[in-house]
Amino acid sequence: QVHLVESGGGLVQPGGSLRLDCVASGDIFKVNDMAWYRQTPGKRRELVATITRIGMTNYEDSVKGRFTISRDNAKHMVYLQMMRVNPEDMAVYYCHADVHTGTNHEFEYWGRGTQVTVSS
Repeated sequence: QVHLVESGGGLVQPGGSLRLDCVASGDIFKVNDMAWYRQTPGKRRELVATITRIGMTNYEDSVKGRFTISRDNAKHMVYLQMMRVNPEDMAVYYCHADVHTGTNHEFEYWGRGTQVTVSS
């Protein structure tokens, strides 16, 4: 079993910054692609940013130039640095990972989410 746990959400003012962290733990041989998604009430979960194991990144258009995804393979962690946050960024942010387990299986895992609230 593998667990993803997000942290770092909270209240941020418009124009401010926030960093989200996610750590994977459990039966892990290797963590492959990792990503951040977000979801607001009544809307589908949307992809925010992805990062491969070797550090190649991709971003949703609205966050390009403002958000940065990074990772630490040794710690099984992924980060999302959010800059110049605006009200449209307010959502529950979810961590996602493709994991090669110690029992030689490939599974996708999700965290439970962390709320980001943008308000002055």
